[in-house]
Amino acid sequence: MTNINFTINLEELKAHVEKSPLESHIKAALALVLNARMEQERDEYINALSYERTEARNGHRNGYYERELMTGVGSITLKVPRTRDGEFSTELFMKYSRCDQALVLSMIEMVINGISTRKVTRVVEELCGKSVSKSFVSSLTKSLDPIVQEWRNRPLNTLYYPYVYVDAMYIKVRENDRVVSKGVLIACGVNENGLREIIGLKVTHGESKDSWTAFFDYLKSRGLTSPKMIISDAHKGLVNSIKESFLGTAWQRCCVHFLRNIMDTLPKKDSSESRQELKNLFQTPNLKYVRELKDNFITKYQDKKGYSKAIETLDQGFEDSMQFQSQDTKYHKHLRTTNMLERLNREIRRREKVIQIFPNDQSALRIIGAVLMEIEEGWQEKNVAYLKDYKNI
Repeated sequence: MTNINFTINLEELKAHVEKSPLESHIKAALALVLNARMEQERDEYINALSYERTEARNGHRNGYYERELMTGVGSITLKVPRTRDGEFSTELFMKYSRCDQALVLSMIEMVINGISTRKVTRVVEELCGKSVSKSFVSSLTKSLDPIVQEWRNRPLNTLYYPYVYVDAMYIKVRENDRVVSKGVLIACGVNENGLREIIGLKVTHGESKDSWTAFFDYLKSRGLTSPKMIISDAHKGLVNSIKESFLGTAWQRCCVHFLRNIMDTLPKKDSSESRQELKNLFQTPNLKYVRELKDNFITKYQDKKGYSKAIETLDQGFEDSMQFQSQDTKYHKHLRTTNMLERLNREIRRREKVIQIFPNDQSALRIIGAVLMEIEEGWQEKNVAYLKDYKNI
């Protein structure tokens, strides 16, 4: 390894430090060190010291130009040496370019984590003494596009996904000088090893059957085969699309949403007992006993005022909400609800509240995709199975 030795004028360093405000001492010292390093590089290129006369000389000095360098202690201005032939180039900026990259990555990370571009510009200016525009921060985040795009379109035919969770949330997007509501369709899969993956993301105009069918076609085009079970809420367009898109796949209606739908129809007063009975019904692992509890509930309340709608809702949706009972008991907790997606939605919403209105669909895909990639990376780092000891049969 080559040892690098260069001389620093200590008197000059002392003068720089004494004349600089306290917060600039480190930057002043660093600038002097780096300037000395570049001066030595030029000496080595010319093969002669300043004013030295030698036959081995390869060129002549030609002054300096100023260039700004972003470092860990902020922005510093350096005097970059030049030569008459214009061929000399310092390696220092290549070495320290990682500082600029780190700053860029930090700004992108701040935006992904829900900090507005306006706040990012203020943070960078306070930390580095360097002003950046909102448009500059926004343009930086566009570097995420190819990364998110590759992640969104990765193949799904390398593993089998027996369980798939799907849900939608709504965001505001500018379109043709208007602010419109758009749906964000998300799919999570549990693969044959019991591990979770976020396998689908799409921004669309809503939750119609056609929208969901297009989303499922997008998943299948990447290699997704019919899972054992799809877990979702009971949106009509979604349910109809599942039945047509995945023949032979069971649909599990989210028990939390279903129970909430029933509870909303119960009388407001004197219904605490019936509410607890309904909760018990969905927490019982034995399907035969669950059916008995359901029949007993209907018999007990069918003649009571205010219960007809609740009984009708329970009876119609019961079988769809009990599909998880066909699977191993130890997985019931994870298969009977869409709680996993609800947590993802909360994380997205936390960031989305800062943005409020996305300028276009691509910006929504960019930020939401980056958030989901970050969450999935956390899952992978923990490497903890969502369905422990799962064996696909």
